Amino acid sequence: MLPGKKAQIAFAAAALLLVLSGVAAYVTVDHLLESERWVVHTHEVLTAMGEVDAAVARASRDRNGFVTTGDESFRADFSAAQQQVNESLDRVRELVADSPEQHELSRHLEIAVKQRVTLFGASLDLRANKGRDDHGQADLAAQGVPYASEITSVSEEMRKQEQKLLTLRTQTSHRLLARAVVILALTFVFALLLFSVNYRLLTVELAARAHAERAARESEESLRRLTARLLQLQDEERRKFSRELHDGLGQYLVGVKMNLDMFCKKHPGEGVLTEAVQLLEQSLVETRTISHLLHPPLLDEAGFASAARWYVEGFAQRSGIEVKIEIPDNIERLPRPIELALFRVLQESLTNIHRHAKSPRAEVVLTLSKDRVVLEVKDHGKGIPQEVLTNFEEKGTGGGVGLGGMRERIRELGGHFALYSSALGTSVTVTMPRAESKRALGIPAAD
Repeated sequence: MLPGKKAQIAFAAAALLLVLSGVAAYVTVDHLLESERWVVHTHEVLTAMGEVDAAVARASRDRNGFVTTGDESFRADFSAAQQQVNESLDRVRELVADSPEQHELSRHLEIAVKQRVTLFGASLDLRANKGRDDHGQADLAAQGVPYASEITSVSEEMRKQEQKLLTLRTQTSHRLLARAVVILALTFVFALLLFSVNYRLLTVELAARAHAERAARESEESLRRLTARLLQLQDEERRKFSRELHDGLGQYLVGVKMNLDMFCKKHPGEGVLTEAVQLLEQSLVETRTISHLLHPPLLDEAGFASAARWYVEGFAQRSGIEVKIEIPDNIERLPRPIELALFRVLQESLTNIHRHAKSPRAEVVLTLSKDRVVLEVKDHGKGIPQEVLTNFEEKGTGGGVGLGGMRERIRELGGHFALYSSALGTSVTVTMPRAESKRALGIPAAD
């Protein structure tokens, strides 16, 4: 399996683990909160029972105060305490409704409390109606003793039950809290491990990608060097072939023509020989033309300017295309590789104009400055299709071997190749850094 695929799987596993752990943590925390709510609920029950005891005690104090002093204010306070007792009992009954056992105990508590408070009320009525009746008050007090005992017993039992529930719920809460901590800790550890695995795999993938890109750059650079070498070999072969045509086949044809001329002088009137001489003369012209097109001698002998003018003149005659050429007079010689590159660009550009542009005219302009030379070949034809132009500019494809060869030749010499095209025509612009190119080629720059 590829490192990238492994990295994706590790990342997906880590993300899934985080989601599952999040769900588990949410459920655990929810249970923990529920347990905490029950703990609070137990404290609320105990608090409500304390409020019942406090309300009963208050009612007892108010009853004793009225029986002892006869002060009517104690009767008013007793009514308020009686109301508080009822509210506290209702609160207890509501809180323990979820527990059948506690609910039953609360019912007994409510009966006992209300019976005792009723006896308190009877004691108040006895004091109000008959004055200090110690015997009657003692009898009522004796009736309230069983209820007080039952209240104490039931309250104690309810508190024990709530305390037991509190202990269980507290233990559950602590257990859930510990579980949540363990789940989060394990999740963090496993997620950290998975993300570290993902990081390692991504590092391996990035290293492999960097290696592939480096290999691609090295391959591209090697291809460029190979292309430049092939172009150089091509130029050398053209020069050699041109010399062979001119010095070899050309000389043989000249010799044959001289012999035929001498034979024609001795045997005048031979039409076949005359026609053969004319064909031989045309062959000599074609041979010289091909030789010069392969590698014009003027390029080596007089430089780019003379070779360019000679080639443009011949091209205009052969193609019928009007070519305007602007080259400064008396320009200095450029390094031989630069002159050859400029000539090949000129040659290829004019050939493309003749084959594809359908342009009636063209312009060739050479501009020189202190540190660079610029050659522009422009036509007024139909232009290059946008798709071909885009592929050539962005992907380096399209445009055929000629355009690619020109660009690589110029790039190898440290220059810049630019191609512009529209429906109004096409322009090829080559910029060569003169001094830099000379240093790159080991040739000292001119002062």
